[in-house]
Amino acid sequence: MNKTDLVAKVAELASLSKADADKVTDAIFTAITGALKDGGDVRLIGFGAFSVAARAARDGKNPRTGEKISIPASKAPRFVAGKALKDAVNG
Repeated sequence: MNKTDLVAKVAELASLSKADADKVTDAIFTAITGALKDGGDVRLIGFGAFSVAARAARDGKNPRTGEKISIPASKAPRFVAGKALKDAVNG
């Protein structure tokens, strides 16, 4: 499912126009992104939790040349599925 499919499904389930569903979907993504960007997390009971994990700097290898490279520290978004979502997927 891509974003267009998601917007169409939200429009269908919520009895909204596709334009309104697109605005709602964009607003949700923007809110989640903003919370993570500010260092917070987003917990949706039954669905899951979005958070930010810090990755330490480390050494790596260029796979083409085998040359050692330095990989800088970074932050990565994480998602952990909630129990209800896991149960729904596992049937």
